[in-house]
Amino acid sequence: MTNRRSHLILVGLIVAALAGVAALAVPGSPAHKKVTLGLDLQGGLEVVLKAVPPKNHQLTASDMDRSVSIMRNRIDKLGVSEPEIRQQGKNQIVIELAGVHDPGKAASIIGKTAQLQFFDLEDDVTGPSTDGNGNVVADASLYHLLKQVQADTKHGTPTAFYLFDAKKHLKRGPEDTQKKLLDTAKLNGKVPKGWTVLAAPAHTTVVSCVQSTGCLGAQQSQARAPNVYYLFKYYPDRGSNSIPEASGKDLKLSSIKADIGSAGQGNVVQLGFKSEGNKKFRDITQAEAIRGQQKADAAGQGGSSDLNVVTQFAQHFAIVLDGELKSTPYIDYKQNPDGIDPSINGAEISNINSFSEAKNLALVLQTGALPVDFVQIERTDVSATLGKDSLKQAKTAALLGLLVVAVFLLALYRFLGVVAVIGLGIYAAFLYAAILVFGVTLTLPGFAGLILTIGVAADANVVIFERIKEEVRSGKSVRAAIAAGYAKGFRTIIDANVVTVITALVLFAVATAGVKGFALMLMIGTVISLITAVGATRAMLGLLAGFSWFDNPRFMGAHGQQTAKWLQIDFMRRRYLWFAISGAIVAIAIGGLATKGLNLGIDFKGGTQVTFKTPQPVSLATVRSEATSIAKEPVVQGRGKQFGTDSYKSFQLRMRSLSSAQTSRLSKDISERFGRGQPISSQIQTVSSSFGRQIARAAITAILFSLFLIVLYIAIRFDFKFAVPVIIALLHDIAITVGVYALTGREVSNSTVAAVLTVLGYSIYDTIIIFDRIRENVPLMRRAPFATIANISLWETIRRSLATTLITLLPILSLLIFGGTTLKDFAFALLVGITSGAYSSIFIAAPLLTVWKEREPEFARRRGQEPELGPEGPEDGGRPARLRPRLPGGAPAAVDGGTLALEEATQAAASEPAPTLGEVLPQPAGSAQAKRERRRQRRRARPHGRAR
Repeated sequence: MTNRRSHLILVGLIVAALAGVAALAVPGSPAHKKVTLGLDLQGGLEVVLKAVPPKNHQLTASDMDRSVSIMRNRIDKLGVSEPEIRQQGKNQIVIELAGVHDPGKAASIIGKTAQLQFFDLEDDVTGPSTDGNGNVVADASLYHLLKQVQADTKHGTPTAFYLFDAKKHLKRGPEDTQKKLLDTAKLNGKVPKGWTVLAAPAHTTVVSCVQSTGCLGAQQSQARAPNVYYLFKYYPDRGSNSIPEASGKDLKLSSIKADIGSAGQGNVVQLGFKSEGNKKFRDITQAEAIRGQQKADAAGQGGSSDLNVVTQFAQHFAIVLDGELKSTPYIDYKQNPDGIDPSINGAEISNINSFSEAKNLALVLQTGALPVDFVQIERTDVSATLGKDSLKQAKTAALLGLLVVAVFLLALYRFLGVVAVIGLGIYAAFLYAAILVFGVTLTLPGFAGLILTIGVAADANVVIFERIKEEVRSGKSVRAAIAAGYAKGFRTIIDANVVTVITALVLFAVATAGVKGFALMLMIGTVISLITAVGATRAMLGLLAGFSWFDNPRFMGAHGQQTAKWLQIDFMRRRYLWFAISGAIVAIAIGGLATKGLNLGIDFKGGTQVTFKTPQPVSLATVRSEATSIAKEPVVQGRGKQFGTDSYKSFQLRMRSLSSAQTSRLSKDISERFGRGQPISSQIQTVSSSFGRQIARAAITAILFSLFLIVLYIAIRFDFKFAVPVIIALLHDIAITVGVYALTGREVSNSTVAAVLTVLGYSIYDTIIIFDRIRENVPLMRRAPFATIANISLWETIRRSLATTLITLLPILSLLIFGGTTLKDFAFALLVGITSGAYSSIFIAAPLLTVWKEREPEFARRRGQEPELGPEGPEDGGRPARLRPRLPGGAPAAVDGGTLALEEATQAAASEPAPTLGEVLPQPAGSAQAKRERRRQRRRARPHGRAR
């Protein structure tokens, strides 16, 4: 009764969550959100920024590369916005924002040029932000802060304007004029009734501070406010008396790094300044040291060197990035009475809570210092890069792929398949909600990737359902089999998903741009699949198990013995054959990569951009069709005003880099095809890659670090010897996938990167499932050679491996057959990688583990003690050491040796009691609990419970 109640509660929670999803998805709902489609599906807004270097500074390629990187970090913090950011020519950056057509919104997303500033905190705060005695005062309400200084705005020109609603919440701003503040389609230059415009007085600037970072002057009563605000003096052009006293331009970027102090200072950030910056820093810190000593003297504590006393009176300088206070280090007036001269011993920020915080601050100092300013020179709407037919093809492929997956699950698992399909429907709904909540921009490859995740999510159900079938075949009731199947399968799923989450977490932490977005969705998808597979389907089956009609093995295809004897191959005996085959394939792949190289697309190598205008509106589909004959797979977009449903007068083409002769021929072809007898002038420029070296380097670093953590986890959870085959199988899969791309000459794009990362996660998951069964069988088959254990473990899991691979490949094949050109490239990489992953888990990882484990003294002694088992039975025709299994009627089964061993292992595993939650959760291999569990399993495996 208790279980039934808990299942009802869980179903109720899931129904409530689905109602929440419906509230997000249904138009007209207060919580309704729309999915943002990517540039490839709906277009957006294009902004062109031109670099304006400081006086006497010549613009360099590194300046532009750094600026592109900073822009990408600012616009796409989570990696899910899918902007297009690239360099155009020598001094321009082009930013395309998906789904944005409001210039005001574009400005808020791109923001101003990143500005890093250094203030003398106590001396530079003004108005309500100081108490008059040199102490800083924070305000939890920006409205309240600005309201107090509105009388001062009548003198001089205000520096910024802010718009607040009737509840005093900030709605827009800052803008440098009130006209810009109200220049939106919704406001139309007017202040809504009850709303208020407040300004920052002349020569002041507002600085915010996120409370979680620690903000000076914040009161306990303000703890609930996420941010506090300060008003600073602002005289940026006053020469040697400027406020802020220094800026990011004064930093020497190569000298900034996080470190651990050698003199016991703990975590520090080392600073480096240019020659002028050294003087500015010394002057700021000297003034702060003098003021700190004066305050201590006034309080009668001037002679004390106690750190608590020093921190009480010490003065601070403020590090501000784009109007946000990032750090407020203090100056120790006892250690540095004359300030700090960075040119002598350098400078550092110490007393930082953690090394991670030090790294983040160093990153702020590095990325905040844009080497040049940028001005906006162009802003225009752009169309989708792909036609509407591409989205239609994707939807068709998705529906067909998911339909085939559903039919396959129903055919294989019957009523359990119905439950699995419902569970996948819940998974899809929750994943859709996650896309809305996190603001994920959905591109065409991203859409295809989501289809794939639904196929992969079915794997958790397959693992559990195969376990349930084993329990039923061992003689348990359906109800008992469901309970045991979920308990035992959960341990396997946890191990596989922990490894997947490790990969995703590292990618998210280290990588940038779309790779970070992929990692975020991988984490979300993994967590949701656990909820649906282990929670939703378990609750449904738990409720149904109480009905008499449900207690029928035939109802779920679990009657009789396991079929498909042709899969009972002696994999370990032929291991060197598998190694030879794989070695040959990998050698061919590496050879192709070495000789032909990868066909890198415009995403990686950059190329040529052509902009032209036509006398009359032309259909985008027509231009796309004609452009394909001019250049190979060009990216085509309409620009500016749209005529009708699909026509423009201005167009933009991006393609591979062209020679001067090709450029001339291209201009001529454009005039002939689109000019209608009139000459067309076209502008041709060089554009950089959108997937830069920094993104690639960050992705590779993340992958390598995640592999290290995976090895560590498997070594703790399993054994170090289990970890190495996992990594070798993974490298095998990636080498084959990349090699096939080299041999076939297919273009490598951003979508290919996403596909390879998917293969990485899938390959590890598949191998862990098999290794988990090997680990389970080792204590149950304590006299068997390791090769026999590995063989039987493969026989027990191969149906699941093949079923999962097929379920995953079905939607991919659908994308490959019915998808457009973009989807076919994405699907091709997945097809090769996942097929290779399924192969390597069975034919590479398990045999490699066997080769290594057989060298251990225990398993070395067992080699040759048992006859090889295969479809023809024991070689000597005699009876195996174990008793033959009996059929449910009691008669001995007339089975061959391979099936006999398989059924014995299955029965032994089924006889094991379901593990408790403490046993399911990861435990170190050498922990006391793990040792007790191994002893308990060995005792159960002994005849009559005692060694003979």
